[in-house]
Amino acid sequence: MEYHFDLPVSTEKIRKLKVGDIIYVTGKIFTARDEAHHMMLEKDKDSLPFKPSVMALFHCGPLMKKENGKWQVISAGPTTSSRMEIFEDKFIEKYGINIIIGKGGMGERTEKALQKYGGVYTAYTGGAGALAADRVEEFSAVHWLDELGMPEAVWIFNVKEFGPLVVAIDSNGRSIYKK
Repeated sequence: MEYHFDLPVSTEKIRKLKVGDIIYVTGKIFTARDEAHHMMLEKDKDSLPFKPSVMALFHCGPLMKKENGKWQVISAGPTTSSRMEIFEDKFIEKYGINIIIGKGGMGERTEKALQKYGGVYTAYTGGAGALAADRVEEFSAVHWLDELGMPEAVWIFNVKEFGPLVVAIDSNGRSIYKK
C-alpha cells in the first residue's frame, strides 16, 4: 500500500503500516546522527529549541550551502542507521519519535521500542541525496552547528512528499532485514 502523511502522524495510523508499505511525508523532519543523538539524550526534553515528537527523524548529515545569508540543501542522503542502534530505543522513548528515516536497518533494541511505542523505521535509497534535497521546500532551523559541525548538527527541514520511504520495520515486530 502507499500512504501520504502530513506530519505529525498519529500512533494509530503508524500502527496500521506494514513492512513493504510505501509512505511519503509532508511537514517538518529533523536530522540527527550519532553526536546529536548523544547530545539530545543528555538534555532535558523540555529544554530543546524544537519538538521532535511532531517530526520525523532523518538519519542524515546533509551538505548545506549558505548563499546570500540563507541555507540551502545541496544533498541530503541517509546515513547508515545501525550506528544509532545504541541510542535509538532511549531516543524513541524520550522524544516520542514514530517515524525514522534511514538506510541499512536497525537492531533488536530499536525494533522492540518501535513495537512498544508505535513507530516505524523506513528505508530511503542511499545515493539519492540530490533527490532528497529536491523534496526540501524550506530550511527551517539549525541547532548546535558550532558545537557539532555541519553533518552532526540538527537541521530542521520543511519537506513535501518526501519519499518514497519503504516501511522496513513496522510496529508489529516485522522487519525486512530478518527475512
